[in-house]
Amino acid sequence: MTDEYDLAIIGGGISGASLLYTVAKFTDVEDVVLIEKEPEIAAINSHHTNNSQTLHFGDIETNYTLEKAEEVKEGAELLAGYLENHDPDREMHSKRSKMVLAVGDEEVEKLESRYHDEGFGDLYPKLRSIDREEIADLEPKVVEGRDPDMKLRALQTPDGYVVDYGAVSKSFVDLADEEDGVDVYTGTTVTDIDDGGDGFRITTDNGIFESDATVVAAGSHSLQIAKEMGYGQNMSLLPVAGSFFLADDLLNGKVYTLQMKKLPFAAVHGDADVHDGDITRFGPTAKVVPTLERGRFSTAGDFLDVFGFSSDSFLSYANILADRILLPYVLRNLVYDLPEVGKRAFLPNVRKVVPTVELSDIDRASGYGGVRPQIVDTDAKDLDMGEAKITGEDILFNITPSPGASTCLKNAMADTEQVIEFLDGDYAFDVDAFRAETIGQFPRAEDSDDATNGDAADDAGDTGDDADVAEPAAAD
Repeated sequence: MTDEYDLAIIGGGISGASLLYTVAKFTDVEDVVLIEKEPEIAAINSHHTNNSQTLHFGDIETNYTLEKAEEVKEGAELLAGYLENHDPDREMHSKRSKMVLAVGDEEVEKLESRYHDEGFGDLYPKLRSIDREEIADLEPKVVEGRDPDMKLRALQTPDGYVVDYGAVSKSFVDLADEEDGVDVYTGTTVTDIDDGGDGFRITTDNGIFESDATVVAAGSHSLQIAKEMGYGQNMSLLPVAGSFFLADDLLNGKVYTLQMKKLPFAAVHGDADVHDGDITRFGPTAKVVPTLERGRFSTAGDFLDVFGFSSDSFLSYANILADRILLPYVLRNLVYDLPEVGKRAFLPNVRKVVPTVELSDIDRASGYGGVRPQIVDTDAKDLDMGEAKITGEDILFNITPSPGASTCLKNAMADTEQVIEFLDGDYAFDVDAFRAETIGQFPRAEDSDDATNGDAADDAGDTGDDADVAEPAAAD
């Protein structure tokens, strides 16, 4: 039996789920199917243990330019508005303080310049520059035991959304599934996509599906499928696995350190887990792995498919890993995985955030972390830090929408407009209704009591033990 659809979405992580929600709820496209190979939605990188649980606004991510931050800000506000609208009991997210911490004269000078001179203070009305005393009020452990002569500064905001992206993905799918003409198939593996020139024939282990347009939102596997269909031949992947160390309750919110602009990976930070405020996670560490999914060695063959064994691929890897900043970083992160030695090597990173932490206070997190693929441009022989999207004839391939889950709804909005174009403009997208249900619900500084310094500090110091009972890589 063959089922026919206007649109097929392959992949049920945060990217595919957000697109399904947007198309199903805000367009008149009649028949849509989502196909997911795992038995459950969001079982891989979008699962809450496999990413940083962070909603990136660009306010404390110090490797972002102002232009990048402006793009990311809107995407984050779309998702934050969705959470405010659909998760009042905070079962899918918590809201805590977040800050980026500068330690020492040089870092403090950089952070102050970023806030006052580079425009970040103007772009983010809720972002405040705070001193040692205010840092201690919000995060006592950050100041406790630190040299009193060491200069400290932080940029802090109450908009520290800590997100279970797996739960959000499921909520997107549940809302979409309420609409007529929407089908969701889990535990269904795609084995072939054939472009016959008049739509697509998608073969799976659960039957055949036909669609007029297709969006492949399968993470690292999107490039694998794209290459099999003749797209993305000048691209490869550098799969990076993120991991964490765990400690007891040390922080009330999220505390970032300053990021090196050359590195595409998140700066080491500490934060409370979205579902358990008594657990503090420190990380991520990042190591290059030859698989497309964390802990699944069966995907090593898939990585080899993507790698391609061309001279351009080998030269690209050699050029990237020989970088004088990236190579030491990669080697250090390999050490972090070693028993005992890894803890000792990672401890200084933790102590930059919480100076009094002892070796016995931290342990390697078992079962945490996912794979975030970094795109390799084999023509330029370098990493491509931008959004990885391939647009074909009536087909899209989303590989690593930048910066991952945080901009899922912004990416979904753009992809929905592209899908409408694929379908010859026969359908309409109600953008106003979409924005009203998402970014229209985001609390602005001028409308929020939290915008005042006192209330912001009170909220930021709340561990969320009462309201926040219910952040990867989408990996983010």
